[in-house]
Amino acid sequence: MCHVIVTCRSMLWTLLSIVVAFAELIAFMSADWLVGRAKPSSPEELDNRTGGPQEPYRPTLGIYGRCTRISHMQFSRRDTLCGPYAENFSEIASGFWQATAIFLAMGIMILCTVAFVSVFTMCVQSIMKKSIFNVCGLLQGIAGLFLILGLILYPAGWGCQKAISYCGPYASAYKLGDCSLGWAFYTAIGGTVLTFICAVFSAQAEIATSSDKVQEEIEEGKNLICLL
Repeated sequence: MCHVIVTCRSMLWTLLSIVVAFAELIAFMSADWLVGRAKPSSPEELDNRTGGPQEPYRPTLGIYGRCTRISHMQFSRRDTLCGPYAENFSEIASGFWQATAIFLAMGIMILCTVAFVSVFTMCVQSIMKKSIFNVCGLLQGIAGLFLILGLILYPAGWGCQKAISYCGPYASAYKLGDCSLGWAFYTAIGGTVLTFICAVFSAQAEIATSSDKVQEEIEEGKNLICLL
């Protein structure tokens, strides 16, 4: 018989697991890893609001994507164009970024799998006599290691020609040059930290769902058990 067990700690772990998976996935797909040096607008390109020249803009560069602006001289405006600059894996600008993409993709796949499984932990608490929380926590720890490897290798690719075209000639491995870090990089770091927090917190979720109070509720014949 399936017992639906809901506790504050198990629900918090489930929500964090889902948030972490989505945060890492969004960061990986974003082009806002590097914010390039400012590029001035030409005098012919006018701001629709002020009627004057547009302010300089800063293009962004991701692991495999980029955002830039394309001029429409006949309309005196610019449109931001975002999309992948690499049509296939081999065209990613740096070998270090290729390794970053592999490690991040592996970590994200694990996190998405755990996030999917975590939804069913309310009804299934063990697999082959092993706590599903402990198994998921172990997988989250492994995913966190993959994410760390990817984030460590990513700055090593700042010396590639693609990064130099965005960040200037002074850009090199672990040196940003004229670029700055975008929100996607910080989101990936924050998600990595939360991944390890989830891995540790999974033990608390397991303790909460196997506590004496839960066992007493099961012995009383209750199928839906909600505990604070």
